Amino acid sequence: MSQLKEYYHKEVVPRLFETFKYKNIMQVPKLDKVVLNMGLGEAIHNIKLLDSAAEELKIIAGQHPVVTRAKKSIAAFKLREGMPIGCMVTLRRQHMYDFFYKLVNIALPRVRDFRGLSGKALDGHGNYSLGVKEQIIFPEIDYDKIDKIKGLNISIVTTANTDEEGKELLRLLGMPFRN
Repeated sequence: MSQLKEYYHKEVVPRLFETFKYKNIMQVPKLDKVVLNMGLGEAIHNIKLLDSAAEELKIIAGQHPVVTRAKKSIAAFKLREGMPIGCMVTLRRQHMYDFFYKLVNIALPRVRDFRGLSGKALDGHGNYSLGVKEQIIFPEIDYDKIDKIKGLNISIVTTANTDEEGKELLRLLGMPFRN
């Protein structure tokens, strides 16, 4: 069992249980999945950019990404339905806990001028989304082999019913929120 999952079961669950006064242990929120998404609009003109993005996402997540394709044609962007425009990875179970630990303890402190994450990025159901402007904050990425700085969207899906529960769960797991 990963260090973070063990910490969740021993420390976080009892604190959430007493804070929100749940009747059953199954009501306590937990991490469900973490979705990493890299959208590349420039992939329309340069398909090699998509290959490098998929390789970097594979290194970051430790899992092979799925290439996402356009759902609609948009003439103004010279985009046709079915063209590859990004890549994504869904992490669950052990990979999810390992990535979350790496994000909170290694990657986010490496962000320039980092003052904490906004507490307002929850979606109403306890899920949190954040955008990373540079993929080089992850230590696995070799800075010399990067052809272009790319952004990354990270969605952390929880089983919480409200934003308050979701935020408290993430805070107890170590997410650095601004005061």
